This record gives sequence, C-alpha cells and structure tokens, in this order.
Amino acid sequence: MRHRVRMSPRSPRPQVFPERAFTVAEARANGVRERRLRARDLSAPFPGIRVVAGDAPLDFVGRCRALVPRLPPGAAISHASAAELHRLPLPSRLRGEAIHTLVPPPHRAIRMRGVVGHERPLGPDEVTRLAGIPVTTVVRTWLDLADQMTTAELVATGDHIIHRDLPLASREELARALATRTSRRGIRSLRSALGLLDDLAESPRESLLRVLLIEAGLPRPQTQLEIFDSHGLFVARVDLAYPERRVAIEYEGDHHRTDKAQWRKDITRVQRLHALGWTVIRVTQADLVASAALLRDLRALLG
Repeated sequence: MRHRVRMSPRSPRPQVFPERAFTVAEARANGVRERRLRARDLSAPFPGIRVVAGDAPLDFVGRCRALVPRLPPGAAISHASAAELHRLPLPSRLRGEAIHTLVPPPHRAIRMRGVVGHERPLGPDEVTRLAGIPVTTVVRTWLDLADQMTTAELVATGDHIIHRDLPLASREELARALATRTSRRGIRSLRSALGLLDDLAESPRESLLRVLLIEAGLPRPQTQLEIFDSHGLFVARVDLAYPERRVAIEYEGDHHRTDKAQWRKDITRVQRLHALGWTVIRVTQADLVASAALLRDLRALLG
C-alpha cells in the first residue's frame, strides 16, 4: 500500500515584517529559522538584511529603503545618496554608487559592503523623511556634498536648490547652516560656492559655465538676460550675457543638435540677435572640458 507523503508548506515570511526589509536579528527573535532566512524568495541586499526577492534587482530607492533597519537612532541617508533622493543635480560619477549614511555620535559609522559610512554630528532638524527613508535635509545635504564635489559642482547643485521659481531652500538658509557648521571639511569650497550662487540659473551646465568664466578672471555675466528690439518686442532670453559689450553666451545641450525644430528655432533666434548687433557664443560640453579657445575668444570680445 502506497502512503501519500504530506509535504509541509514552505514557511511564509513572518507577518511581523510585512512589506518591508527586516534584519536577520529581528527574524531570529521572532522564531524564524536559519534555513528559512536562506530561502530563494528572500534576498540579502546588505549583510544582515532580508527583503522579499523580486523579478528585478532593487532600484536605488529600494536599496536605500532596505538599509533603513540597520540605521541607528538619529542616522540618515546622506551625501550624494541623499542628493539623489532629493533629485538634486549630481555629476554622473556620483550617481548610483554605494549608499552614503551619516551616523551621529556616540554611534559608529556603518561599515559594510555597498555602504559608505560617515560619523559626524547630525541634529534632528537636519533629517527629514522621503518615502519612509530618513534622509538629510536639502540644506544639510548641500553642506555634506563638499566632501565629494568641486566648487563649481556645488554651485550647480546650489543654484538648483535656490532657484527662484521653485526653491527647495533659500540662500539665507544655506548661509546660516554654513555659518554654524562644525566640520571644517570643504569649508573653503562651500564659502566660495555660496558667493557664486545664482537663483536664475536654468541648468547645471549653465552654472558650470558661469563658474568657469568667473574662475578664469572674466567679469561675472548676467544670467537669463531678456533682450528686446527697438520696438520693445521680445527677441530672446539668453543664458549668460555681457550687455555692455552685446555678447551673449548660450549653452547648447545635445538636443539643440538632434531636435530639428529646436535647431531651426536656434538659427532664427541667433539671426535676430545678430541683427541687433549682438555676438552670440554657442558653447557645448566639449568647450567646458577644453575651454582655452572659448576663454580666448571671450577675452578678445570683452576687451
């Protein structure tokens, strides 16, 4: 006589941890066995952390959320990782890298695979929550980015933060936070960047270009200057300008070349500016990398 063998169903994920990452220590404390924690339907994005395995790897936000159970009290996602969560402009080299965390004393910086730990004072008013994730505020994030960014890059991010149309923080808030900053790391770059911020800048590349000109010793250009003809009709708004010399500078991303409608619009716009006696300098990414010719031409035009 054959006997039917009853197979015990696989232990479900403990209901005390629904829809979130959990630590191995939490699971053990709730009676979950080691073999269950090694099951294929659980993944380990970080040592000591388990999440339900999905069809695709965790995205950046998912990895940040999975790390939350390992953060000690008062800690937060920080630096470039916080900037990415806040959707601040970042250099491409800083995107998608290991997750940065900031831990206040007396706790120690987190050291594990896929995490860059920092240990520094962090007040409760310097932490906010995004999608359930503790993150340094925009202001604190900008200060901490001095660990990873150049002065020009800090300006590009800072311009975005204080943009006149939709500010995430004010210049005054950045200045107050900088004045009370206890860490001296990056303080010189932050002070320089603060003085170069412009709430009219429309893009990170425009900001980088403006800083390039200023650091090369050229006068500070006006940003987003509106130009009208003799009848008072609007002609163009240019990225950067030296109106006393009728020199306009436009940063052109790749879409100015690949979008035919934009390309034709640019030609008409430049022709109208030329008719008004303006010289238009069109700048691309290549000019930011190798800027000698651009700077030479501008010095000649500005006298």
